Amino acid sequence: MEYKALEIEKKWQARWDETKAFEPLEDFTKPKKYILSMFPYPSGRIHMGHVRNYTISDAIARYYRKQGFNVLHPIGWDSFGMPAENAAIKHKVHPKKWTYENIDAMRDELNSLGLSFSKTREFATSDALYTKHEQNIFIKMYEKGLVYRKSALLNWCESCQTVLANEQVEDGKCWRCSTVVEQREMQGYYLKITQYAEELLEDLKTLEGRWPAQVLTMQENWIGKSEGLEFSFELSAKSKELLGGAFDSYKVFTTRPDTIFGVTYSALAPNHPIVNELLKRGLLSEESANVIKNMQRQSAKERQSNEKEGLDLGISVIHPLTKEEIPVWVANFVLLEYGGGAVMAVPAHDERDYEFAQKYALPIVQTIKSNGDETALPFTEQGVLVNSGNFSGLASAAAKKEIIDYFEKNGIGKRTINYKLRDWGISRQRYWGAPIPIVLCPKCGAVAENEENLPVTLPDDAQITGEGNPLDKHPSWKFTKCPKCGGDAQRETDTMDTFVQSSWYFLRYTTPRDLWEDVPFDEKSVKYWMSVDQYIGGIEHAILHLLYSRFFTKSLRDLGFIEGIDEPFANLLTQGMVLKDGAKMSKSKGNVVDPDSIIKRYGADTARLFILFAAPVQKELEWNDSAVEGAFKFIKRVCDRSDNITPCQSLPAIEQATLSKEEKYARRKVYEALKKSEESYKNSSYSFNTLIAASMEAFNALSAQENRAVWTEGYFILLNILEPIIPHIASEMSEKYFAGKNLAAKLEINENVFESETMVLAVTVNGKRRAEFEISVSASEEEIIATGKAAAAKWIEGLNLKKEIYVNKKLVNLVAV
Repeated sequence: MEYKALEIEKKWQARWDETKAFEPLEDFTKPKKYILSMFPYPSGRIHMGHVRNYTISDAIARYYRKQGFNVLHPIGWDSFGMPAENAAIKHKVHPKKWTYENIDAMRDELNSLGLSFSKTREFATSDALYTKHEQNIFIKMYEKGLVYRKSALLNWCESCQTVLANEQVEDGKCWRCSTVVEQREMQGYYLKITQYAEELLEDLKTLEGRWPAQVLTMQENWIGKSEGLEFSFELSAKSKELLGGAFDSYKVFTTRPDTIFGVTYSALAPNHPIVNELLKRGLLSEESANVIKNMQRQSAKERQSNEKEGLDLGISVIHPLTKEEIPVWVANFVLLEYGGGAVMAVPAHDERDYEFAQKYALPIVQTIKSNGDETALPFTEQGVLVNSGNFSGLASAAAKKEIIDYFEKNGIGKRTINYKLRDWGISRQRYWGAPIPIVLCPKCGAVAENEENLPVTLPDDAQITGEGNPLDKHPSWKFTKCPKCGGDAQRETDTMDTFVQSSWYFLRYTTPRDLWEDVPFDEKSVKYWMSVDQYIGGIEHAILHLLYSRFFTKSLRDLGFIEGIDEPFANLLTQGMVLKDGAKMSKSKGNVVDPDSIIKRYGADTARLFILFAAPVQKELEWNDSAVEGAFKFIKRVCDRSDNITPCQSLPAIEQATLSKEEKYARRKVYEALKKSEESYKNSSYSFNTLIAASMEAFNALSAQENRAVWTEGYFILLNILEPIIPHIASEMSEKYFAGKNLAAKLEINENVFESETMVLAVTVNGKRRAEFEISVSASEEEIIATGKAAAAKWIEGLNLKKEIYVNKKLVNLVAV
């Protein structure tokens, strides 16, 4: 059979479209599989990362369809976001036009790969209907207190007139225009994810063994649960007076109350309210003020990675137990987001505090010693308390409890559980996003929009200049009436963080299109399809996207939108990146491989085969042009040798005992590949590389024999195995030779082919492997040992044999001197 890749692929893609071959059934009595890859941002062109991600999910979806499952395998578009606005500024094209043209182009590219996506479930998150339901969910959350509005310090670029996320601040400057970023207090909307911190942490246990351990650890660390003591440092009388009575004290949190007698200074975050008050009152020198302002401009990530830096603020606090005055510093390593932005510093027992104290010659007082004679500082382990008043001599564990008890008994502190997790700020001062459905009324305050007015859509005539928020500058869009009192009011001009859209899209897919107008997702459909059986995406989404999706699922459950679903993704696979010349593909490095060019030259099946064969799916994949050529040649060889097939519609009957050694070996290799296929899917390892290697070995074994029945059986099975990987050519050949019956058949492992009349045994001499031999499985032990001695004759010549040991079906061990 001649391999005409493009012709064959065009034919089958058209047929699949005509027959709606990949649409999920509304038969909820069938066993189901929901297979989902993280949906793409419509940047304009697909890249090899897309090819890998969607080929993996497609192979899984195709396998389970053949196994009789009702499969949901959808695709959509994560279509809001900054790149569309940047394109609007650069190319003078409206974000909406740019986005939907890109979607059309990328859809065609993905279709050319023969991906078995449902076409009826496709949507873009910028669709007005999606926005309508998202805004309704937002309002329900707002009414239940899961959304609130507050003022907070944010990264502000004066030139761009917009708030920047921490990751958009580079070296204290705006990533787009390089203007120095300042901290500005602004109103914003927050989702109360902290309300679910404990459940988000506890439910990670239910995902063990089904999510990568690395991802679970990353989520656990991000939530960051810690138990300890919360107390207040009271400002000294002089410090209170200096601050004009604006502050009396501030709270700190510690997980090591056993070290409290070792506190020699306290440190505040650069944006702590007390630091801002000192700046406002001009109580610091110009040089000191400039140092602090520079710290404030840096992102939290930058401050954590930079060298420890700080300043003495000229104020002090009173130690709650010793009553001594302790100096207060500002330090770049202290974060406002954790523990209130203030720490008790114990340099003798904390590496970070020790490094800071050494740099600035601050006192270091040891209060914990090890059980040994010498205790090198900083000593961060638990031990025995010294220099700790009445608590000296206690072990750390006991001291923690007794010190917290003392604080609680005397009303100066309390036992507290703390989390690193912060509430999720979703306000963005951008145009291309879902509008926040809140009306700001001078009389009623922040009021949720009426449901009948949803969706609140974006104005098409907004001017996208890159300066300021286009919605705020629009001449009419923001002016409206208050839903509560009917008076003049203004719409909220912030739009939602795009992570909001990707936090519930998987629920939307479960619902047939004819219900989309009325509901965000159908209750019965969600109950049947959820949770997602296999979720696939990059490790870069291990924290935020997955955490936000888990939070949304739990909050929607509690709001009554869904029932009985605690986790959105039952199993998670994080695929590795595609590299070229050892680096991630990027235009700037000139190492991008265009999927279109590969498909046009070799066909989609070659691209799919290479991408699944080149490396285990969880590992990075290095692009290799010669390996792509090799994948093409393999498919061509499969076609070339197909003339040996006898057309049929079921497996041919073969008498194993009558076969030659080569014919038996070929059958065994075919069924080994079938066994490898079943194992790969059923244990969720998706070892496509070893499955393909096993199939190639089987084809080689088939080629070494001439029995047409064995050839026919081999192709009947191997085309079934390879259909999820190279679906076009597998479908074409299956139709030609087997009327497609091999793809519909439920293939069973034939254990008879693994029974061998001979076995290969090793011979070891004094523990070293020296030879091997083949012998009948019915041979006696005496015959086996004699044959083994003959095989290793040159190694035992002239030696005195002391022991001759036969290890059943494994080896003959000879001990000689």
